[in-house]
Amino acid sequence: QATNEEYSFLQQEMDSQAPDVSRTAWGHKYFSLLFSEKIDGFHTEWYQRFHLVKLLQRPPESEGRYMAGGMFVRLARELEWPMNHLTSVLNQVNGRPYQVWRVGTDLGEERSRTIWPFMKDQDCVAVGGALVGDLSGFSYGQKSKAQIAERISKHYDRPANVAGKKAGEILRFATVMAEGDPVLAASGMRILGLGRIAGPYQFDPQTHKDAPHQRRVDWQWTEEFNLPKPKEGLRTTVYSLKSVDNLIDVERRLLGVPFPPPPETHRPGRTLRLSGIPGRIQSILERKGQVILYGPPGTGKTFWARRAGLDLAALSAFGQSFDQLDKSGKSEVEGTSDQRGLFRICTFHPAYGYEDFIEGYRPAKGSKGALHFDLTNGIFKQLCADATTEPARHFFLLVDEINRGDIPRIFGELLTLLEPDKRDQVVHLPVSGDRFSVPQNVRIIGTMNTADRSIALLDTALRRRFGFVELMPDSSALGDTVVADSIPLGKWLDALNDRIRQHVGRDARNLQIGHSYLMQSGRTVTTFDEFVRVLGEDILPLLEEYCYEDYATLARILGKALIDKSRQRIRRELLEPSRREELVQALLEPSPELVTSPEIVAQQQEQGEEPEEEGEEDDTSG
Repeated sequence: QATNEEYSFLQQEMDSQAPDVSRTAWGHKYFSLLFSEKIDGFHTEWYQRFHLVKLLQRPPESEGRYMAGGMFVRLARELEWPMNHLTSVLNQVNGRPYQVWRVGTDLGEERSRTIWPFMKDQDCVAVGGALVGDLSGFSYGQKSKAQIAERISKHYDRPANVAGKKAGEILRFATVMAEGDPVLAASGMRILGLGRIAGPYQFDPQTHKDAPHQRRVDWQWTEEFNLPKPKEGLRTTVYSLKSVDNLIDVERRLLGVPFPPPPETHRPGRTLRLSGIPGRIQSILERKGQVILYGPPGTGKTFWARRAGLDLAALSAFGQSFDQLDKSGKSEVEGTSDQRGLFRICTFHPAYGYEDFIEGYRPAKGSKGALHFDLTNGIFKQLCADATTEPARHFFLLVDEINRGDIPRIFGELLTLLEPDKRDQVVHLPVSGDRFSVPQNVRIIGTMNTADRSIALLDTALRRRFGFVELMPDSSALGDTVVADSIPLGKWLDALNDRIRQHVGRDARNLQIGHSYLMQSGRTVTTFDEFVRVLGEDILPLLEEYCYEDYATLARILGKALIDKSRQRIRRELLEPSRREELVQALLEPSPELVTSPEIVAQQQEQGEEPEEEGEEDDTSG
């Protein structure tokens, strides 16, 4: 594997210095000289990768003890050091290889309790499982893991596979985690603190009865941040990071090395393009000035409208996306209690009127408490006035639930002024007599739920002035999440919507269940308890409304096991924790093929693997 230069050099040496000597002998000599510097002194991939990450360098993607050797050779040549000097210095400066640990701070399946304040104040990391007892005398191994798993199954009523995973985590916390190892305190995808383990394992139920397994920590970073790969280890309590991106990010923070500036996102004279759904919204707004996002409930209409509006407002003002702005920039876009922003929100409802949107008289108290009426600007008239003073920036109004208002009455003469070729055209308002026009830099983003009212029923004049983006249920947003070890959320939602389209009847396409019902705070529900709450409080009532008093149709959609047709009711007793297995079977009864879906097969394969796999996000504290 010699380079061309090395091979040419070797040939010249053999021909000029010893033409009568066997080429094989010279080859052995010179190749040994050439390649003695091509093999680092570590010879172990674990050491190689550790030292490269400490140097903030990305190891090669391919595995193998010789794959990273060239990186150490180049560094040695750059420094003009012998290889053994370089490896000795790295060993001295970086110390022993270590693992970087992620420890969850949320207790229980509901994420309702956090022990981060305790960890931060007491300079420690801690995990639950008081009934497991003191693990000071344990060593890492299958025998110890089996003993701990037996205790978890006994005291916390966990299935054998879950107990085994949690036993491995708590055992690694007590026996594998070493002093000097970096540790991250995490809540979901947010990292709350970064420090180093500073003491041995101890069992101390006195300081915290729910998290008695503790390790002392020297916290070096307590400002929230996200890792480049934020989902790594997300569904575990104790996890050793593997992602190179995350490991390098941790080392950079520990070393205090400044992060490289973000790439340039804006050049004068160039329009920045968004991608995906925000990109579609941007394209319509540039062409027509206003857009409506429509679709069944729970498809992310308000989420995407708000995200696109914030990003487009930020791009027009600062040349950066909203997330890239500092605190003052975000305040300028969103506004504060004392200052109106570039992006504003209102919601239409049956009582919403012209006086709320454009202008009208409002009751007000005088200096002596006497009641009188003041002429007040509505939210859109004020937006247009502000936009007139800053023509270089774009102003956005999000009208949520736009179809729930009496649109012709609310918009009035605005229906004419919204057209692109009539922007800046002046009319006199009938109440105040003021001259009014819609500036070119004003954008409107509306949302409408088609389960309430079809887009076909919208005022024809309004439909001609707006562009439309349809958002339908997207099960891919739920990823490969599986709850109760047997229900793949995405596939289950697809099957449910298939049955809704088959049995609900006319306009069933607009009555499907959106994926955001199964998401909370931007994340997919991951526990069965969360899923049951969504099912009982959101999905079942909505389906009852769709099939009002038609329990035969409801049974065809939800399954016969979940509906008592004779008594015309949903069997809500199955939602009780003690009836969990019956509920799972009832939910799978209409679609038994879900049990053999790729998500279930993949999870079963993972459950057969040993340590450091990601388990369900529950805690042994119960």
